[in-house]
Amino acid sequence: MSLRIGKATIAMENAVTVSAFAAVGGKKEGEGPYGSRFDYIDTDDYFGQKSFELAESAMQGLALQNLIEKRKIEPAELSMIIGGDLLDQCIGTSFGISDFNIPFFGIYGACSTISEGLSMASLLTDSGASKICAAITSSHFCTAERQYRFPLEYGGQRTPTSQWTATASGAMTVELGSEPPFVRAVTVGTIVDKGITDANNMGAAMAPAAYSTISRFFADMGYSPENFDAIVTGDLGNVGSRLLCELFDRDGVNIREKHLDCGRMIFDQNGQDVHAGGSGCGCAASMLCGYFLPEIRAGRLKNILFAATGALLSPTSSQQGMSIPAISHLAWISNERGE
Repeated sequence: MSLRIGKATIAMENAVTVSAFAAVGGKKEGEGPYGSRFDYIDTDDYFGQKSFELAESAMQGLALQNLIEKRKIEPAELSMIIGGDLLDQCIGTSFGISDFNIPFFGIYGACSTISEGLSMASLLTDSGASKICAAITSSHFCTAERQYRFPLEYGGQRTPTSQWTATASGAMTVELGSEPPFVRAVTVGTIVDKGITDANNMGAAMAPAAYSTISRFFADMGYSPENFDAIVTGDLGNVGSRLLCELFDRDGVNIREKHLDCGRMIFDQNGQDVHAGGSGCGCAASMLCGYFLPEIRAGRLKNILFAATGALLSPTSSQQGMSIPAISHLAWISNERGE
C-alpha cells in the first residue's frame, strides 16, 4: 500500500510509471520555444469547430486520441480517465472525451488540474484500483477570456501582470511498469488565500500555494532543492515566480537555480506579447507531456518536482469582490524507480 509520510505526502509502494503522454497546442504555442515538442499543432484556433468552446473539446479529443495511439491500446483498455478544465461544469472535458466511452472522474483544480489528475491516477494505480488510468486537461485562450474576463470583441486592455492562457491540452496514461518516468510520491495541496483580489494578477495569488506545497514536501520527505534537477511550477509567470523565490529566500532556501515555470517557458517572452507569461490548465499539462516527461524518460533529467498551481476563483466570486484562493498539488517524477 502507499505510504503516508508526514502531513500531506504519499509515497508510492509500487513502480508507478507514466507510460505514454501527448501534447496538443494552438498556433501561438506552436510558435513558442517548445512548439516542436508538441505532438500536434493546429494553426486554426477553432480546431475546425464553430465556437471556441467546441474547439477546446476537440483539442482534448485530439490529445486523448494521440495518447491512445502512442500507448497502442484501445479506449476500452483504459480503466478510467480523470480530467477537467476551466469552463463552467468542465464542459471542455465532458464534451471532448464523451465519444470514447471511458469511465470518467471529473475534477476541478483550475490550472493545477494536471498535477491533481496525475496524483489521483498514481494513487489509484498504486492501490490496484486502476490498471491503466488516464489524466487529461486543457485550456483555450478565447474560452478563458470569455469565462473569466471579457469576450475578445470587447477589446479590453491587458494589465502588465496579466498572463496569456495557453491554447493547449496534455494527456497521459499511468500504470505499473518498469520504464521511466516514475511517480515516486505526491503531496496534496491545501487552499491558501492571501487576500489577493486582482483577477489580472494570478501569479501573486498562486505563489503562496506553490510555496506551501513544495515546503510541505521538503518537510515531509527531509529533502532540499539540491536533491532535484528542477523544481517546476505550473504557470506562476514572471510575477509569481519571483514571489515564490522570495518566499523561499525568507526561509534561507535558495530555489532560484532549480526553479522552472511552465508559464515562463511555453512562450517566447521577447518575441511573443504575453505580458507576464502563460497560464491555463493546458500550459502546465502540455509542457509536462511535451517536454519534461520525455526529458525524464531519456535520462536528461533524473528527478523533478512538478507542482502545477491553480487559482480557485470564479466570475461570481470576482464580481462579489471576494479574494482569490489558490492551491498547488505536487508530484515527484523520476527517471529512477527508487526504494
